Amino acid sequence: MPRAGIVTVVGKPNVGKSTLLNRIVGQKLSITSPKPQSTRDRVVGIYTADDSQMVILDTPGLLNPGYLLQHAMRSTALRALDEADVIVYLADATEGRPPSLVEAAELAAPPRAPVITVLNKSDAIPVSRRDEAGAGEELVYVSALTGDGIPELMTRIAHNLPESPFLYPEDDISTQPVRFFAAELVRETVLEQLHDEVPYAVAVQVEEFREDRSPLYIRAVVYVERDSQKAIIIGSKGAQIRSIGEAARKKIEAFLGARVYLDLWVKVLANWRKNPGSLSRFGYQLATGKSK
Repeated sequence: MPRAGIVTVVGKPNVGKSTLLNRIVGQKLSITSPKPQSTRDRVVGIYTADDSQMVILDTPGLLNPGYLLQHAMRSTALRALDEADVIVYLADATEGRPPSLVEAAELAAPPRAPVITVLNKSDAIPVSRRDEAGAGEELVYVSALTGDGIPELMTRIAHNLPESPFLYPEDDISTQPVRFFAAELVRETVLEQLHDEVPYAVAVQVEEFREDRSPLYIRAVVYVERDSQKAIIIGSKGAQIRSIGEAARKKIEAFLGARVYLDLWVKVLANWRKNPGSLSRFGYQLATGKSK
């Protein structure tokens, strides 16, 4: 009997959850950035081997929320924990032995699913440091960047999956629409090219997606909270938005394997990160809402 189920990857911000998802799936699905809190929503990747299928959920970093968007991000991570058949609790190996998942996520009770504690960035520490943290049965060391330790982790995950028919066709790599990934690649480019508070005030929504055109036509809106942020993103004589558009277009073309015409707009939606209606518009759900 094959094994299949949901594998939820959780951890503090910037421990490499998105890089791990991309490494396992073998394709870039989740955007990555040295800036913390780059993952705002769950990203779904599917890995299928001969006798197992993992539906992997990359989640926002566990944090103490300061405003409504961060509350929605935390809710997303907690819902993913509830749905999991296996939990990969990822921590940074350079910071030593991590606290328990219950402590890190401030859970009222341990999760029902088995937890595999994984220390990422093993390439950044000497082997002697692993002994200090107690390497062995309880901990798995990996480098999502280099791939070191990933086969052992995959074996451990597969062993803990429930017996089940595959949940999705074997050639599927995600359950999310192309529109979602196009918007995320635009947002990743903003994270790369802009600094300070501006990237955190950005939301991206694809408003038109025409596959019947050649090149494929995508109209996306970059939302910010203030006119001053809009001016920064547009730049002098439109130079910054052209730079963002060119870099994002190349990423989307590589993802789709097709030529793309990316039509970018910038609009102001005041204080959207603190407004329930605006968050709902962008697909974010608070604790009282239903899962996406």
